[in-house]
Amino acid sequence: MPFIKVQSSVSTTNSQTIEDLLTSLSSKVAKHLGKPESYVMTMFEPDVKMTFAGTFDPVCYIEVKNIGTMKPEQTKAMSQDFCQEIKDKLGVPTNRIYIEFTDAQRHLWGWNGGTF
Repeated sequence: MPFIKVQSSVSTTNSQTIEDLLTSLSSKVAKHLGKPESYVMTMFEPDVKMTFAGTFDPVCYIEVKNIGTMKPEQTKAMSQDFCQEIKDKLGVPTNRIYIEFTDAQRHLWGWNGGTF
């Protein structure tokens, strides 16, 4: 059930760029966590009013949620990988990207009328 939510101050009308970003992140998180991509969900919110370091320059906030425990080496590798992907696809500098990694308990994540 990995979930990646990307919020950015960047506004883009190029839906192909966003589709490419989301499918790439979906594949990458599945590989990083060793989970089937069939359980991965991705989401993108453009044009969010955000500041970082007191400026409105392009910025991005990413949430990564997963059932189970993410190891430090996994979160470090994902941070490097996802920051580069955002920089390449959206043009947001890597030093203006925050990523929050959250481990979820199975009983606190619902799906298909039940929980994991």
